[in-house]
Amino acid sequence: MFHAPNVFQRAPLPPETRESEPRPHTPARTPDSPSAVAERPAQNAPAKKRDAYFDNAKYLAIVLVAVAHSWVPVMEGSRAARALYMVTYTFHMPAFIIISGYFSRSFSLTPAKVKRLVTGVAVPYVVFETAYSLFRRYANDSPDAAISLLEPWYLTWFLAALFIWRLTTPIWQNLRHPLAVSLVIAVLASFAPSIGDDLDLPRVLQFLPFFVLGLQLKPEHFRLVKRREVQLLALPLFAGAAVFAYWAAPRMQLGWFLRDSSAQDMNAPWWSGAVMTLALFGCATLLTIGFLAWVPRRHMWFTVLGAGTICGYLLHGFLVKGADYAGIFDRNDWLVSPTGLVIVTVAASAGVTLLCTPPVRRVMRCVTEPDMNWAFRRDAAKI
Repeated sequence: MFHAPNVFQRAPLPPETRESEPRPHTPARTPDSPSAVAERPAQNAPAKKRDAYFDNAKYLAIVLVAVAHSWVPVMEGSRAARALYMVTYTFHMPAFIIISGYFSRSFSLTPAKVKRLVTGVAVPYVVFETAYSLFRRYANDSPDAAISLLEPWYLTWFLAALFIWRLTTPIWQNLRHPLAVSLVIAVLASFAPSIGDDLDLPRVLQFLPFFVLGLQLKPEHFRLVKRREVQLLALPLFAGAAVFAYWAAPRMQLGWFLRDSSAQDMNAPWWSGAVMTLALFGCATLLTIGFLAWVPRRHMWFTVLGAGTICGYLLHGFLVKGADYAGIFDRNDWLVSPTGLVIVTVAASAGVTLLCTPPVRRVMRCVTEPDMNWAFRRDAAKI
């Protein structure tokens, strides 16, 4: 998901020189031979440098995801908490998806990138979908809970969606109006209950426009977002969103923000699916701009945690669901109070922060970044 480094290559020698100057102790190799190409990044490429701005954005977005998940068991009866949940859910996953799309711009169906897609997305999906299903079965005393890779549970839907979105990247990169097409697909998905729940397709299709939007962005767009006037406009934007959410909290179904159901599934007229899809896309885009405007560009104490957001995302669900299964929220009614909500928020933020740390990332690398060269042909193993 990060910028590929520039590779500075030595100008190729004339053919006659290449043939007459074999390297000592090794067979003669042309600069374009597979072995020479494989050696170039190690010999000539500078070390890959991470962008602090995007690491900061990913970390802050994943904190919002974890916090919003932790609010679900304790926000019942609190209008303010429900309003905060609505504002957060409007943009936290769209922001994460837009960034994912932005760093998927160079994806193609080359062997190396297909391998990375399988090892970095498909394998973690299989592992964590199975792990969460077993966790739900035994921690929640639900022996009949199904284990199905076709029905993502809780937060694993994002990995299934990312796999599908990246596979279709070449299509979006070649369409004349990709964002408009993706919005039409999302609108159709919002009033098509017949799609079914396999791979959580309703959510995959309704969140699709944010990924496609990320594919269309360029570095200059993020420079525009960081302008001072955008930062100042973001403040009344979020204030207005909070006021509107407080008014709408008792009147609006939360299913609209989850984007995992059709309008008919929520007992709403079919046409409302189109209206809400377009309205939420506009609101989410504006709030994401406001969020990104205030993300610091410089290196912060949490910048290093941006590299471990996949661990924070995939693991924090065990903390939230584990607390729920253990009855912590049921036995402590005071958690729905303002003080309790603050404590829950701080605990969720601290928990996901620890899960993003380098030691956790190293331990989880065998699952989130597995070395599977044994499963791929040689041309795919060389990334």
